[in-house]
Amino acid sequence: MTTSVVLVGVGGQGILLASEIIAQTAAAAGHDVKTNEVHGMAQRGGSVVAQIRYGKEVFSPLVAKKTAKVLGSLERLECLRYIDYLADDGCAVVSDQKIIPVTSSSGGTPYPDIDEKMLSQYFPKLVYLQAVDWAAELGNVRAANIILLGALSVHLDLPEDAWLEAVRQSVKAKFLDINLRAFQRGRTASF
Repeated sequence: MTTSVVLVGVGGQGILLASEIIAQTAAAAGHDVKTNEVHGMAQRGGSVVAQIRYGKEVFSPLVAKKTAKVLGSLERLECLRYIDYLADDGCAVVSDQKIIPVTSSSGGTPYPDIDEKMLSQYFPKLVYLQAVDWAAELGNVRAANIILLGALSVHLDLPEDAWLEAVRQSVKAKFLDINLRAFQRGRTASF
């Protein structure tokens, strides 16, 4: 069986680092892993999506619609853009962060009113996080992506020690402590 994960967000939120950590975790657990990332206008605040698939033998990095076990989103609107990828019994792990796109801030299409109650209508299994606020409490808002990883980690069949080792290998030493604490904070949010 192949497990599929889709991560989404906006450029600069750390989606690619989070994708790398999931891939390393799955590989350390003995799985074949394939990844795919799309980050066209990421440096200008555009949408970023990463797809990770792992299992005994994986032939493609592309996640088919309606097959992702977990959809992780670092921005509340982005999860709706990629809703079609989540399996009917899949879990959406969504940060409450709101990043207003240029088209809205310049007077174009207004940013939709999205909150936990509204998202729970679309996602029967929803974990809604205040990842940025929690990361700020830990001392660095940039650790929100690791909080998201911690929260979604409990919904995947990968051992916690493999997750922690992947975090250790992926972040700079001076940020290791805060990222390990962020990961644990996320893990406790999913219960």
